[in-house]
Amino acid sequence: MSASVRQLARDEYPGSLLEIPDLPPSLFLRGVLPPPQIKLLTVVGSRALSPYGRDVCTHLIRGLAGYPISIVSGLALGADTVAHQAALAAKLHTIAVPGSGLHDSVIYPRSNRGLAQEILQAGGALLSEHPPLHTARVFDFPSRNRLMAGMADAVLLIEAGEKSGTLITARLAGEYNKELLCIPHRINDPHSVGNHQFLRLGATLVAEPEHILEALRLVH
Repeated sequence: MSASVRQLARDEYPGSLLEIPDLPPSLFLRGVLPPPQIKLLTVVGSRALSPYGRDVCTHLIRGLAGYPISIVSGLALGADTVAHQAALAAKLHTIAVPGSGLHDSVIYPRSNRGLAQEILQAGGALLSEHPPLHTARVFDFPSRNRLMAGMADAVLLIEAGEKSGTLITARLAGEYNKELLCIPHRINDPHSVGNHQFLRLGATLVAEPEHILEALRLVH
């Protein structure tokens, strides 16, 4: 990957990230962030994504093609990978926020380093609060979730089991006063627990791309 890593100034932090209480003291970037008028949609979900989750995630994101939206996700396996790939296919800007630093040798997971390269080649961005050579540790992933929730205009939850780490991002969306969008699942589906929990608490149900556009105030 050819794009070099640079540290951002505070006034360059994306979206509404400066408004969160636990602001990262530093933020590193590879690639290009979208201009301020672009809406940031954070997409989260299970690493063990179900076929239903994969199909719905792809359908919803591809339905956003042509709109001023950047897809933010964590470069992890499962929902994150599908979200970034769908964004690239729809020619939408996308931002990956891995739990690692951004140097080629430490990008995590290793199996998605090719995807990271595709994101950069398409004019997207890689973002991390860690120095370039930082190797990802288990506790770095919940920490990076606050960045994805903090910069977002809305957070889309694809699916989450009862103990999924994805629930951390969904909870942070509420703490940061961001709209949480949830996809409905069949009852008794183990992938549905988190989604249905938040829908009962008042999250916005999303069944079509138009529902996301409404939440982002891009259609009336």
